[in-house]
This record gives sequence, structure tokens and C-alpha cells, in this order.
Amino acid sequence: MNRLDSRLSLAHFYVAFSAIIVAGFFGLLQTMVRSEMIVLPSYINYYQLLTAHGVLMALVFTTFFIFGFLHACVVKTVGDFSVGTRRTAWIGFYLMLIGTVLGVIMIVIGEATVLYTFYAPLQASPFFYIALALLVVGTYFAGAADIYQYNKWRKANKGQTSPLLAFMTVATLVLWIIATIGVVATVLFQFIPWSLGLVDTINVTLSRSLFWYFGHPLVYFWLLPAYMAWYVMIPKIIGGKIFSDSLARLAFLLFILFSIPVGFHHQLLEPGISHGWKFFQVVLTFAVIIPSLMTAFSLFATFEVRGRNLGAKGLFGWFKKLPWKDVRFFAPFMGMLMFIPAGAGGIINASNQMNQVIHNTIWVTGHFHLTIGTTVALTFFGVSYWLIPYLNGRVLTKRVNGLGIYQTVLWLVGMSIMSLAMHYSGLLGNPRRTQVTNYNGHSVAEGWGAYETAMAVGGTLLLISLILYFVVLIYSAFYAPKGQEEFPIGEVMDAKLKVPSFLENWKVWIGIAVVLILFAYTVPIIDMIQHSPPGSKGFKFW
Repeated sequence: MNRLDSRLSLAHFYVAFSAIIVAGFFGLLQTMVRSEMIVLPSYINYYQLLTAHGVLMALVFTTFFIFGFLHACVVKTVGDFSVGTRRTAWIGFYLMLIGTVLGVIMIVIGEATVLYTFYAPLQASPFFYIALALLVVGTYFAGAADIYQYNKWRKANKGQTSPLLAFMTVATLVLWIIATIGVVATVLFQFIPWSLGLVDTINVTLSRSLFWYFGHPLVYFWLLPAYMAWYVMIPKIIGGKIFSDSLARLAFLLFILFSIPVGFHHQLLEPGISHGWKFFQVVLTFAVIIPSLMTAFSLFATFEVRGRNLGAKGLFGWFKKLPWKDVRFFAPFMGMLMFIPAGAGGIINASNQMNQVIHNTIWVTGHFHLTIGTTVALTFFGVSYWLIPYLNGRVLTKRVNGLGIYQTVLWLVGMSIMSLAMHYSGLLGNPRRTQVTNYNGHSVAEGWGAYETAMAVGGTLLLISLILYFVVLIYSAFYAPKGQEEFPIGEVMDAKLKVPSFLENWKVWIGIAVVLILFAYTVPIIDMIQHSPPGSKGFKFW
């Protein structure tokens, strides 16, 4: 990659790493407050910490890292950005950065203590909602640069199958653009007019539904870049090959279809939505298991074939042949393994009767810490260990690799302790989103003290791991020996098999997605609007 495009990706990564270290510190403070180990000074509100942790970790860290990664994948596979395309991508970066800074300022000064879900009737400063809009609009500019580059390659190479990484990048962006329609609609037409005083009331059910139209595919926006590393880069790192190009593309397309029209499964206990529509969206939610199982099959087929080629015998002999001492493999693979209990927890969350057991308990928080906090974070860590040196013209040294293994193990242990305590105490009724103030006449720590202490212990290990990660990244970016690190892109196991052309017919797949979305949401949203409380000034039907 040329230096100009490398700087673009690096700028995104530096913001992402800054966000995660601050978010980690706030997360530890939260656990210590809940366990009554510390008392916050009067000028800090617990819910400010909660909001900052969620926004910085779930939105800022992930979004900046993902777009830095996607830019690198596109440039590496379909060619350097032109001056105009690169300028568009930089505009996106600065809009995202301005939105991030403005949003964090609002949280710090106490004008946006609304959590990362910003549920109404909690109200923030209009500047917080404007900040969210700037962040999303910035991603549109960044995504436009990548999609334009992909289309440019296809026009110059008519009849040829596009590089798998570029295809996956576009699939991720298609999912993101369709999904953000919901959050853009609720921010622009509901929250901003409401926070500015242009309307007196807000349709709470509609705002939450539009948020979760975005909120669930947001999880797959986090996951698909991790899947890109699993499908394409891990095979190269272990010395194997991609099991199937066509299967990988189909899995990504199915994620677009099945991950967007499913937001109601986050609202199973909310009024204002009929049980029939909730049932329909739960069915679509469980359909997303299909591409997940396709991914698991493909990846473990790659591992087994590679192990057999190295002489592995027996049912699980190939497991021993994997490069466990290579952090580029070890960190993402640990993320894959932790996705198994994370997926099982997701099935429970989306199941009507079981959801009633864990609804609004800290079990749900534990689930998020397994998905984004473990699966996604560990994969992104593993990618950054080789990508940061690559972009800076340096190499991944043996010492950094060893420290990366330790950092990964620390993260695994800390997150396992924390998430296990969250899941188990959630089954006992431990509430989420709470401070240590009275809950049914008792403090949180009084009822679940041992579990809260375990969370604080896990959070401490996580912060230590983050500090180690941050130090290692600084060394890798600026002080590691100069050289050329590998950008691992795997080859297909059977390159003679032609990828079906319909897999790149975007009009068809986007059309199917739109039909599913319209079917799942049109009638419920009309009902929410028609039966909304009266009394708003202007924008009445909102």
C-alpha cells in the first residue's frame, strides 16, 4: 500500500485505540462503583461513566477500527485510491471525528447521560444527537469511497469475480447503510426536533423500534469484519487455504438478509407491538444461525485440512498442528471459540419465554461482553498486531508476538471472569444499568456482592491487558524494526471452481433485503404512528 492510503487507515486506528483505552478505564470504574469498592466524587455521575463506556466502546472504537480496516482491504485488493476518492474518505474521517469529539464533550459535561442506546424519554442536548448524525454521515462518505473503488475495479475487469475481501467489504457496507436508516430517521425526525423544543412529545415506541432496527444489525457490522479476517486471513496465516469462496460470499449475503428485519426481538416485553410481528421477526432472528453455522463449517474445514496436510491423525489430531504461538492466529481463534457461548446466549435472548427470565438483567450485559468485548475485540487485536506494522513499514517482532499472546490470555481470563459473573448473577435477578443506590430497598452490592466483586476483578485484568496492548501498539507503530510485514490474503482451496455470477448481483440481494424489511416493519410502524399519543407541536405524525 502507498503511504497516502496507509495514513488514512492509520488515522482511523489511532482514534479507535484511544477510544478503547478510555472506555476500558471507565468500564473498570463502573464495576468498582457497583461493588462499592469506591465512591465517585460528586462531580461524576455513574451514568456518565456508563454512557461514555458504551459509546466509546460499542460505537467509536468499532466504527473507526472497521473503516480503517475496510479501507486497507479495498486498497490492497482492488488498487490505490485516486486523489478524489481519498479526499472523500478523509472527509468521512473528519466528520466522524468531529461527531465523536462533540458527543464525548456532551457526555463529559453531563448533557448526554442517556446511555449508548439513548432511549426516550431520557433526553440529551441536541448537540449530542447532532454528533451522532455527524458520525453516521461521516461513515457514508467513507463507505462511498470503498464502494466506488470496488465498482471501478469491476468495470475495468468485466466478467471476472471480484477479490473476496473487496466483496466482503461491500457486503459489510451495504448492511451498515441499510441499517443506519433507522437511527438516522429517529435522530433527525424525532430526537433533534424534540431536544430543540420544536415538539412537546416523542413517540417512545417508534423511537425504540427505529433504534433496534439499527441496533441488532450493528452487532453484525461489528462481526462481519471479524469474519473477513477469519475467512480470508487466518487460512493464509496457518499456511492453509480458503475452504470455499462461494460459500463465504453466500454467508455474507445471508447476513444482510437475516440480520436487519429482526429488531423486535429486543422488544419482546414492550407494549405497542403485536405478538404476531414479534414472532415473525424472531423467526428471522433464528434464521441468522444458518450463515453462522456455514462460517463455522468453512473455518474448521480449513483448520482440519491444514492439520491433515501436516500429518495429523485421529479425530482431533489437526488441532495440535495449529500455530498456537502466533498471535495473528491465537487472538482471533480465541475470539471464535468464545463466540460459541456468545451465540448460545443470543439464542436465549431472542427466545420469548427465556428472554423473560433474563430481560433487563446483567445477563444481557454479559452477552454483549462476549460478542463485542471478546469475539470482536480479540479478532481486532489479532489483526492490529500485523496490520499496524504493515501500514508503518515495520515488522511484527518475536517479542511483540510473545507479549501479544500474554495480552490475549489476560483479556480472555478477565473477560471470562467478568462475563461469567454477569451471566450467573443475571439469572438470579441482578439488574443492569444500575448504580449501588437502593434497588427494592437493597443496594446492588448487598444482594450480589460476590458477583460484583468478581466483575471488578475481571475488569482490572481487562484494563491491565488494554494497557499492555496500548504499549505494544505504540512500539509496533513507531519503534519496531523497519521492514515489510505480510498482509495475509488466503488462496481458495479449489481455484478452478467458478463463483456463480448471481452472488455479485447486488440489485437482487439488496432488493430481497428491502422486501423483507418492508414486510417486517411497514404495518407495525404504521400502527405505532396511528396510535401515538396526541399533543405534539409540528412533526405531528412523528
